[in-house]
Amino acid sequence: MEAKAAAPQDFRSQSKKLDRKKFWNDPILIAMIVIMVFFLTLFIVYPLVMLLSEALRNANGQFTLSTIQETLTYVTFKTSFFNTLKLGLIVGVTSTIVGMLFAYIDVYVKTRTKILAGLFNVVATMPVVSPPFVLSLSLIMLFGRTGFITRTLLGLRTSGIYGLTGLIVVQTLTFFPVCYLTFKGLLKNIDPSIEEAARDIGASRMKVFTSVTLPLMLPGIGNAFLVTFIESIADFANPMIIGGNYDTLATSIYLQITGALNKNIASAMALFLLLLTMALFLLQKYWLERKATATLTGKAARGRILIEDKGVRIPLSILAGAVSIFVIALYVLIPVGSLFNLWGYDYSLTFKWYEYTFASGGAKQYTDSITLALISAPITSLMSMLIAWMVVKKKFALKGYIEFVSMMAMAVPGIVLGIAYIRGFVTGVFHAAELFPRGQAPFWTLQGLYGTGALVVLVFIVRSLPVGTRNGIAALRQIDKSIEEAATDLGANSGKVFTSITLPLIKDSFISGLITSFVRSITAISAVILLVNPRVNLITYQISESANKGYYGAACAAATILILIVYAAILLLQIFTKYFGTSRYIKREE
Repeated sequence: MEAKAAAPQDFRSQSKKLDRKKFWNDPILIAMIVIMVFFLTLFIVYPLVMLLSEALRNANGQFTLSTIQETLTYVTFKTSFFNTLKLGLIVGVTSTIVGMLFAYIDVYVKTRTKILAGLFNVVATMPVVSPPFVLSLSLIMLFGRTGFITRTLLGLRTSGIYGLTGLIVVQTLTFFPVCYLTFKGLLKNIDPSIEEAARDIGASRMKVFTSVTLPLMLPGIGNAFLVTFIESIADFANPMIIGGNYDTLATSIYLQITGALNKNIASAMALFLLLLTMALFLLQKYWLERKATATLTGKAARGRILIEDKGVRIPLSILAGAVSIFVIALYVLIPVGSLFNLWGYDYSLTFKWYEYTFASGGAKQYTDSITLALISAPITSLMSMLIAWMVVKKKFALKGYIEFVSMMAMAVPGIVLGIAYIRGFVTGVFHAAELFPRGQAPFWTLQGLYGTGALVVLVFIVRSLPVGTRNGIAALRQIDKSIEEAATDLGANSGKVFTSITLPLIKDSFISGLITSFVRSITAISAVILLVNPRVNLITYQISESANKGYYGAACAAATILILIVYAAILLLQIFTKYFGTSRYIKREE
């Protein structure tokens, strides 16, 4: 009996020894782990630790809690903190409700035309390919002090759109497509026989929705709410343009840096915002994601009977259609607004704003943005696939650290990351500024990175890394490990296995990550607004500056060009995917 009981333990022990032997005989894998740990530590953990250090120092550089205490009693902090929470809660609720409405119509209601489905697709796509503050600009052009509706049509001089009301509208219209896509997947996975059984015993459609459908969606609802809540409180661009006197933590941090020049208070505020978003991120990742897997019944065995009742179909379709048309109209207003001489006063047609954006070296903002985004995109996509591969396919001591830190960047607000990079790469703990004359620190020092395009590229990589990693993990979990193990048994090292087997199998995910990274990088604003300087100029910064100065024609022209650049890049990469992706081989087999 003892021999039989000991056998499984001996087998596990031998298996672990064999795994360790394989690990130490694979220098490529060890090198990749070292590089990833070094990168994630230096460019994610280190700046955040330095941000914490700044928040715990006083003006004389001494470690103390006085800065935290002062921040907690700071009137501006109290106001902006509670404003941020209030805005996040409202936008989280409204985005969830609107997203659920769109998803329910898309999955459950039989529409008489494909136009509504087309509108839904456009509405879900536009926030991804446009700068994050485009809707704020459009809303001001319609309902602002010189708005077409408020001033030109109604003769009003109102500022009601500025502040909380405008922010709720803009952020809801910007973030609800995320909820819509989430709920669409959830509703499609609910077995219709569960709901039909309730209908068969006499329950009304409303009763079925509230007692069957809604409970199955609760984890997804919580997940969508938290995602939009995090996006709302971390948003910087919209509050800066349309927020008016409604201060949020993101705008207060920026003003403390650029206006009050109080870096310690700004760091303390950034720390509180980071703690808030991190707490929500951990709640969403480690509690709600686990709950979600236990509430869905899997894909339906047969098709769902769509709702055709006019009492349900017509009102819901009209409501969703009106929202879709309004959102699309706001986006269409951007290229239209770029063609008028002076919005609100002179509506004669002109192309002067396009000339203005390229005048006086203005083309540099486009070349810098495109170049830096093109550099960061392939690096980000490749790093994402490598991290996903190590997390899913390999076993080593630091796997949990790599996965957590790479995903943690998703919870770091852009403005907080910008502050952390300034703190980490200007003064830092290495004190390169004391060893070299001001402005002459070599590139290889941390301080030498500040003010260069390389630092902006690093920010782009860190901001896009979580999305690519998550997609890569999802793709790799669908690949049987025996495929790679066969190559390893034949003597291939980890580098050979990854480049010749794994990467070709997840080629579509790699290209998707490439597209996502490029789009996120070229439309970014909050994370890089504090890193822009005469040597590095970006389109989004110029659009934001023009909008804040009231040059709406210039802002619209630059935004139109940016959207065209993004669409052109997506189209080229989709063509590339069509001819070189794995999908064409799948289609041939089918």
